[in-house]
Amino acid sequence: MASRDLEREGGAKNRGNGYYPSSSASYHVDSSEKQWTSWLVPMFVVANVAMFIVVMYVNNCPKNNLSFEGGCVAKFLGRLSFEPLKENPLFGPSSSTLEKLGALEWTKVVHGHQGWRLISCIWLHAGVIHLLANMLSLVFIGIRLEQQFGFVRVGVIYLLSGLGGSILSSLFIQSNISVGASGALFGLLGAMLSELLTNWTIYANKAAALITLVVIIAINLAVGILPHVDNFAHIGGFLTGFLLGFVLLLRPQFGWVERHQLPPDARVKSKHKAYQYVFWVASVVLLIVGFTLGLVMLFKGENGNDHCDWCHYLSCVPTKRWKCGN
Repeated sequence: MASRDLEREGGAKNRGNGYYPSSSASYHVDSSEKQWTSWLVPMFVVANVAMFIVVMYVNNCPKNNLSFEGGCVAKFLGRLSFEPLKENPLFGPSSSTLEKLGALEWTKVVHGHQGWRLISCIWLHAGVIHLLANMLSLVFIGIRLEQQFGFVRVGVIYLLSGLGGSILSSLFIQSNISVGASGALFGLLGAMLSELLTNWTIYANKAAALITLVVIIAINLAVGILPHVDNFAHIGGFLTGFLLGFVLLLRPQFGWVERHQLPPDARVKSKHKAYQYVFWVASVVLLIVGFTLGLVMLFKGENGNDHCDWCHYLSCVPTKRWKCGN
């Protein structure tokens, strides 16, 4: 792999962090709608924290840090102590440790036939700061969604969005390693947006909710144009989650929910609106085409920048204060 920047953990592209809403607008449903108990999202948090501890144990800074100036940070933690801040300002492991344990690296995915890195990278984090920001965001977004839609649908959106983010990241960023759950988190944000749009007719205060959600998404994506942040993972995760929301998060219309309370001769409304079916079909087609095209291009060794000479600005915009890498 080519050069490695310092930040993401020390030499990786950091799937940046941001501020996320905890829920969408209020909606009209009857009291019989099932409220799920959230257990999958807390398990994701536990898994991410446990994985970070394992990474730090393997990293073993006191024994392995021989190349950077300065000693390990928080030496009282023993082999769990952090790399020097000159290598990793996020209080975490070295780039080489993350690479060894499954960070997303284009060369290893394409030429080393290690496609599993497309998934393993979303369970790794660059440092304590990176981990805390992502896990807080996951709790605020994920628990509410899981309570409303159940662990299966939220779990599918989370994992497939993480995969979608990794694929797009690999197509455009081929000179750095990449870690973080932000692609999956942006997928949940995208699903919240499409859920609001596809279930538009059953919501109250929907215009305010839509504006708030769009502003929050825009701010978080804008943060991704800073150096050392893997915004392609954010964009790929967001687009995947946005399409999955149309497929998995449909709600029945209010009139259909109340059909059992209507007189026998009353006309029952259809379960879903026509536009919901249109969104569903279009999203399924786009998901199949997008994943197929992305994976084919990736494993053929294609560089997305060869097909889009301006796309690199989506992940970093150079200014007088900083320059963007390759």
